[in-house]
Amino acid sequence: MYGQEIIEEVEKEIIEESIDSIKPFQKIKVDGVAAVIGEYVILDSDITTAYNQLIAEGVSAAEVSNCELAGSLFENKLYAHHAVQDSVLVSEAEVNSMVDQQLTYMTRELGTLEKVLKFYKKDDEEEFRKELFEINRSNRLSEQMRSKIIEEIEITPEEVREFFDEIPEEERPEFGTELELAQIVIEPEVPEEEEQKVVDRLTQFRTEIVENGSSFATKAVLYSQDPGSKSTGGKYTLNRQTPFAKEFKDVAFSLQEGEVSEPFKTEFGWHIVKVDKIRGEEIDARHILLVPEVTSLSINEAKKLVDSVRTTIISGEMPFKEAARKFSDEKETREDGGQLLNPTTGDTRFELTKIDPILYDQVSKLKTNEVSLVIPDQDRQGRKKFKLITVLNRFDEHIADYAKDYLKIQELALRKKQIEAIRKWQEEKINDTYVKISGAYRDCDYSGNWLKKEN
Repeated sequence: MYGQEIIEEVEKEIIEESIDSIKPFQKIKVDGVAAVIGEYVILDSDITTAYNQLIAEGVSAAEVSNCELAGSLFENKLYAHHAVQDSVLVSEAEVNSMVDQQLTYMTRELGTLEKVLKFYKKDDEEEFRKELFEINRSNRLSEQMRSKIIEEIEITPEEVREFFDEIPEEERPEFGTELELAQIVIEPEVPEEEEQKVVDRLTQFRTEIVENGSSFATKAVLYSQDPGSKSTGGKYTLNRQTPFAKEFKDVAFSLQEGEVSEPFKTEFGWHIVKVDKIRGEEIDARHILLVPEVTSLSINEAKKLVDSVRTTIISGEMPFKEAARKFSDEKETREDGGQLLNPTTGDTRFELTKIDPILYDQVSKLKTNEVSLVIPDQDRQGRKKFKLITVLNRFDEHIADYAKDYLKIQELALRKKQIEAIRKWQEEKINDTYVKISGAYRDCDYSGNWLKKEN
């Protein structure tokens, strides 16, 4: 159904449900239809839910208007509607995993699930899960559609040059101070006896689960040292493309439903895995992670080594990059002489004003080629390690220069071209899609032509 039939049908159902629950002389506000975008109906309550979500995330009420929220929801549903039309697929397992993570986060922030339901004015968990599922499914469809629109957009050097030349000199962007960084990471060795303790304990867990019927999920909650899955009984949904350790995926995808693996090792520690469900290319799996303890003796030896490496570099006996290749335990950077890549841009440069606060404190006062003092650090499992950091190059604050800043200018030019493509697609699809905006939302000033006014 489309158009006025949808509005009338939905409003009829809402009113009938509301009338059934009204006591004599009791007044209630009937949930109205704000808009219909293709096959999606947007209710007033959907906009209220979006508002509550933003407030829960810490956004100031003064920064949000109903018109802005409505416009954002209209765009989301437009993308989602055409994603369905174009047969874009989103797996239920992926969406359910997102819902699980959201509920875990909300519960952790508010204290209990009951408080979460009260805050969002929901009667029970099932009702809230259904609502979150639809929101997340729509959002994923929207994201997939946006990606599809821009996935083949490329930009040529000539277009980058034209983009840069069109910017008046007085309006060209200013880039803040940037640094190229390298680091050496020394990790304390784990004694073999500590490794064996963990393997023995996981083997015992496996025996109790397989032979005695103990609950894998309960053991994960009680004993797993993975903070990302401990509270959900070690549960993950994954496919071959999920960014997990290769060893983990190799074991998980070799198991049958209900099978529990032998203990195996990844860079994070030792695991056992159980597969709950296999759905084509995806599996629902649970795991228990145990991390071997590092002894104080190993920590002291690592500290002595990093001190020695620092002395070797400062004395000029060995360049920093060579020392990184020889001594660093960080596999991702070791072969490149410890050079770090900016995870946001994929470039080797880090803009000082946008750098991680902890890293900023460690490098902001370093001169080029100066080696930091030994920096104590720890990984996600809380295991201690030690770092040395140096500044390879420093690029002071400056106005954009085509030759020096080509990659940044290329990124800006590509982003502009993508935005233009999305805007053009949206204008065309609004005209081709059934759109009905109701009530007060017709008075909003939208960036898109949702009211289909003639220009």
